[in-house]
Amino acid sequence: MSEYRDKKSEADTLQLARESILAQSAALASIAGVLGPEFGDAVELIVKSAGRVIVIGMGKSGIVGQKIAATLASTGTPAFYVHPADAIHGDLGMITPADVVLLISNSGGTEEVVKLLPSIKYFGNKIISFVGRRHSSIGNSSDVTLVLPIEREVCPHNLAPTTSTLVSMAVGDALAVALMNAKDFAPADFAHFHPGGMLGKSLHSKVRDVMQSENVPLCAPEDSVSTAVMAMTASRLGLVVVHSDHNVLGIFTDGDLRRALLSGASVMEQPVREYMTLDPVCVSAESLIKDAESLMRENKVRALVVISAREGERETICGILEIFSGGE
Repeated sequence: MSEYRDKKSEADTLQLARESILAQSAALASIAGVLGPEFGDAVELIVKSAGRVIVIGMGKSGIVGQKIAATLASTGTPAFYVHPADAIHGDLGMITPADVVLLISNSGGTEEVVKLLPSIKYFGNKIISFVGRRHSSIGNSSDVTLVLPIEREVCPHNLAPTTSTLVSMAVGDALAVALMNAKDFAPADFAHFHPGGMLGKSLHSKVRDVMQSENVPLCAPEDSVSTAVMAMTASRLGLVVVHSDHNVLGIFTDGDLRRALLSGASVMEQPVREYMTLDPVCVSAESLIKDAESLMRENKVRALVVISAREGERETICGILEIFSGGE
């Protein structure tokens, strides 16, 4: 490895990586420029369909097709992927006449996909295709043909599907976005299809579902800074809530501690009320997590005091909500 990773080879490898990425970027920009009204035709065809989108592709195009089908399905357009080899051996039975079929083939002549055309036509399905050449078996047989031409694959031998698959995936994502817009697909709709990850949880769940409700660090306003620091350290939250009979008076954070220490050496025995932050940002236990996240971003804080109030009673502390990262 040390012989390979000399300065020259590292520089050459890095340059090659940069050139590859730039070439891919240029190809995407080119495709964005050549998309025409047929893209809108594809969106309209799917929106008006009473069925699903059946995505079919072979090899690397098939892998891209699986991703496109998954994206469509999670954003409000029922879809699934069918392998062309399985289709000609019985899986065509999963396709109904109301379904729209999306065929992906850079050459436009992938044998396994071409073999399906007579059956798809016989069933009366509408066909959308992603092809590299308009005048091809698949392109000529489609109701809507999206021609996605590339100059060459980024593969140094112009053989491995690289640029062509990237372009197909990008247009698939664009199709999903356009369909979301056409169907007024909202964040709340996303939560229905995506309840498992943090994305769905932040849209669907309430603060009370994820807050820390046990061992909430508390101290009284007359307690010393030293006592507050001990409570803060025990909780590992980097804060302590200053309260009176569970009514929030303030919050003392590790940032408040650092600022307090700068004011003098005797600060540890002073009452915490002298250094606490008044009117800390609080959130109701019944708030949605997405709203709590927005509150955190607006106030640039990493934790919120969670309050709860029964009807006719005052608000009381019931937990702490820490910031968490989104994604899956």
